[in-house]
Amino acid sequence: MPQILTTNARIVCPHGGLGTSLPTAPKWSVSGGIVLVENDTGTLACPFLPYPCLGYRLRSMGLNASRIDGRRIMLVTDFNQTLTGLPLLMAETHTTVDNSTPAPLPPGQPAPPLAPELQDVVAPVVAVAPPVLAFDAVKQTPPTLAMTCTLAAAHPLQWVLTLINEPLKSHVDLTHGQPPGLTVAPAGGGWEQAALTVTVTMDAAFMTALTPGRHHFYLTGVSRRGLSGHAESVLTVTGGP
Repeated sequence: MPQILTTNARIVCPHGGLGTSLPTAPKWSVSGGIVLVENDTGTLACPFLPYPCLGYRLRSMGLNASRIDGRRIMLVTDFNQTLTGLPLLMAETHTTVDNSTPAPLPPGQPAPPLAPELQDVVAPVVAVAPPVLAFDAVKQTPPTLAMTCTLAAAHPLQWVLTLINEPLKSHVDLTHGQPPGLTVAPAGGGWEQAALTVTVTMDAAFMTALTPGRHHFYLTGVSRRGLSGHAESVLTVTGGP
């Protein structure tokens, strides 16, 4: 652990769309798959037709030292997202791992064992309640709506809240800043304690400003190893212009 990421990896978006990675430094291979490096891109065959996840750009978390042409080799555990901000699930079948760390080693000394947070292979557990919400823009009811998001991980790192606007085919990151009428508490994406609750509250003015249709709130939790879990709540807005 963790495995080196190659073009043979199974990479999928939350909708089940299968990814195809495009290597730009095809010098090393593992079990027939070309080793991927940071900033390699890929496409996604996403079935979510209202607003599909079209692709991704791979980002290293900087947890390993191995490089090709100065670019860090990607790990299957590096947290990555689609171009629309949703988490990618990545899996490999080969057994080649990269336990290197960027910290320099004293001359002649063996590498120390990985820190506990880098040996963690359990993905965060994330839940959002309720999973379905509804707002009537004509009647202005209910006047407020709230979601309760719970996250749990032994070695937490961060959380990300993404809003997918299905009618407008757009997305926005709500982690660090919220539009008027929407409150996320606590905000900022910081996650230090093993268990965390994040509350999302929307008032009628915020919901009225949304285009009628479905709006998807994705909450993603990320561990220090880079493993992730996510959950979704869907707000349906009816009425309005």
